[in-house]
Amino acid sequence: MNRALFLDRDGVINQDNGYTFKLSDLRILNGVIEGLQAIGRLKYKIIIITNQSGIARGLFKENEFHKFMKKLTEVLAENEILICDYFYCPHHIDGIIKEFSRLCKCRKPHPGMIFEARDKHDIDLSQSILIGDKVSDIKAGIAADIPNNIIISDSPMNQELPAVACAKDLVEAANIILSLK
Repeated sequence: MNRALFLDRDGVINQDNGYTFKLSDLRILNGVIEGLQAIGRLKYKIIIITNQSGIARGLFKENEFHKFMKKLTEVLAENEILICDYFYCPHHIDGIIKEFSRLCKCRKPHPGMIFEARDKHDIDLSQSILIGDKVSDIKAGIAADIPNNIIISDSPMNQELPAVACAKDLVEAANIILSLK
């Protein structure tokens, strides 16, 4: 079985502009390249899991999301960071696009995207790590029984949130992961 690093996208890898989908809005956050290069040397499959309710809300289309992801993964690959795969939830109960306007099991804090990745890539969740910037990210990791969850935040970790640690960026998260070994 493989171990994975599950990453949220907006606010962890790239700047979160609120419904980020335009290629012109792609801004890699400070520390992402260095942090992911360090983590990549540890032989984790890097998998992005991201809620994208802007699709259900009619703010952008799936093909626009995929174009953004293609560019993002290309930029990361140019820096020797290989994204194994990405999973996204286009659903939201308040959506205006009928096919996506519903409750689902994939939207974080539900662990559906993590389970889909586990099944597709033979992932051992007990050896995996999740990094997110929202409580819903961490709750998805906990629901999937991922033991090591790291929240990216400038403020101290909420003690009620059972994440392993709080990091200000992916460089600090990489150092935390290195200390787990």
